[in-house]
Amino acid sequence: MHYDLRDSENDGSMRMLNAVEPGTVIPIHRHQHTSEEVVLLRGKVEEILYDDHGHLLESYLLEAGSGCVACHVPMGCFHTCKSLQTGSVIIEFKNGKYDPVLTEDILKL
Repeated sequence: MHYDLRDSENDGSMRMLNAVEPGTVIPIHRHQHTSEEVVLLRGKVEEILYDDHGHLLESYLLEAGSGCVACHVPMGCFHTCKSLQTGSVIIEFKNGKYDPVLTEDILKL
């Protein structure tokens, strides 16, 4: 489930709350025109970054109350988020208006 925090569709930035439960499937995808900041507000998730061939680049364990609750996803980098705890909530920040992920921006492994 997600909640859009923009004032309108014309807002120049993207801010969205996402509630993710274990078993939630977020396709491995990329944003070709913006980087993304992911901040964990509650729970525990793993943010996983891949190269264009599906090889693991980095993995960030984000856990509420720990020293690591945020990460940066570079523009054009394939990534996904995996919930590791019930009740996990993240907020995502991206530049520009909301831009749905296109089929060619989903990595199929």
